[in-house]
Amino acid sequence: MTTVGHLINGEIHDLGERSQPVYNPSTGEVGAHVALASKETVEAAIASAAAAFPAWRNTPPAKRARVMFRFKELLEQNADKIVELIGREHGKISHDAMGELQRGIENVEYACYAPELLKGEHSKNVGPSIDSWSEHQPLGVVAGITPFNFPAMVPLWMYPMAIVCGNCFVLKPSERDPSSTLFIAQLLQDAGLPPGVLNVVNGDKEAVDTLLTDSRIEAVSFVGSTPIAEYIYQTAAAHGKRCQALGGAKNHAIVMPDADMDNAVEALTGAAFGSSGERCMAISVAVAVGDEAADLLVSKLKARMQSLKVGAFSDSSNDFGPLITAAHKEKVQGYIRSAEEEGAVVVVDGRDPAVSGFDQGFFVGGTLIDQVKPGMRCYEEEIFGPVLVVVRVDTMQEAMDLIDAHEYGNGTCLFTRDGEAARYFSDNIKVGMVGINVPLPVPVSYHSFGGWKRSLFGDLYAYGPDAVRFYTRRKTITQRWPSSGVREGAQFSFPS
Repeated sequence: MTTVGHLINGEIHDLGERSQPVYNPSTGEVGAHVALASKETVEAAIASAAAAFPAWRNTPPAKRARVMFRFKELLEQNADKIVELIGREHGKISHDAMGELQRGIENVEYACYAPELLKGEHSKNVGPSIDSWSEHQPLGVVAGITPFNFPAMVPLWMYPMAIVCGNCFVLKPSERDPSSTLFIAQLLQDAGLPPGVLNVVNGDKEAVDTLLTDSRIEAVSFVGSTPIAEYIYQTAAAHGKRCQALGGAKNHAIVMPDADMDNAVEALTGAAFGSSGERCMAISVAVAVGDEAADLLVSKLKARMQSLKVGAFSDSSNDFGPLITAAHKEKVQGYIRSAEEEGAVVVVDGRDPAVSGFDQGFFVGGTLIDQVKPGMRCYEEEIFGPVLVVVRVDTMQEAMDLIDAHEYGNGTCLFTRDGEAARYFSDNIKVGMVGINVPLPVPVSYHSFGGWKRSLFGDLYAYGPDAVRFYTRRKTITQRWPSSGVREGAQFSFPS
């Protein structure tokens, strides 16, 4: 059986370390094993990156960008294989996996713009014969720790921009679905990236802690759950590292009485159940304003959900696939049970759906729960599964107060035809990414992605313009060449 190893200094290594199984979540069967890097293996990857840094730092940005142009072409040429690897280990349906890959490719396209993005600012004659300018200089060796739910896209949020900025990178992807991530990293080597500039180490907490504490790592980028994000941020900061740690979410959609209800239902169905709800931008709470709107929304959602198809990744007619592990399936089912026990009404019950030929897969069908109240476990916690809960309120302000009071602030949206309401909502809601009649307001690659409150630890967002700021440090240089023969005495007052 295949063992997924590490990419260190341009070569694949399987060093006979600890390993764990990688499951096909559609069948419940073990499809491979993944090596779990020891501290020594991670240190070897860091050393490889550190050795490659001086030459890569001094490589002109245009040459770095040319590598990314070739990388983009290879990603497009190998898209079908990447999609298959994602489906086999994550369970994501092929059309969803292709969408994930495309969003990742868009970040590579943005990285190709590096020569323009890295231009500094220049001011001539800020004083007599004095010029001043700023530069964006790379940090050195930086690291990324990425989640299982986007094995292609989230790493592509990180290392393309870090690398074109002149850094070298050590990536620790999720050990649950590592094959597509490793394959994509190999494509970057094929595009002409020098050995050691990008290294991939698979592993668990031992690998993570090594990256967080090694003095050669200058910055860490993370995407995952909030408890782990907080740990990553605190540990990295305690060791003097720059850190951005993106955490969990509980994304609310407000449905106003004047909303186009049919369009809202279609949007919510895709946003709640796409990718089996395993998205940090999934809509998991619909807040209906007024009982009349709530009754209509629940009725239309129930009818729409009858046609949802859950199944294996290989059938592109399916809408979404399994959850990532058997343990996570049980956890999601536990949230549904808790909602019943706390007095909510399970309108559509997706527990243990029948998926012909895949009886051992980790499937949960689309689930709709009405009459949910703040304080219920299914409302307060991130479910990360195909479960949409409905909360009823009387006014839009009451809905906004609910959203503002929640510990997470990743994404939100409002369905309405009222421009004044939309403007007030977008101006005042305490959430980092906002949609108006757009259920998944994930920014395009030339903007930046990040939430507020306990959805983000750190002050810079992922990808886009903030990525340049995160992966470089600014240096300002002031230079003077006085005219020949001119001599001046010492100045003791502060220069102006």
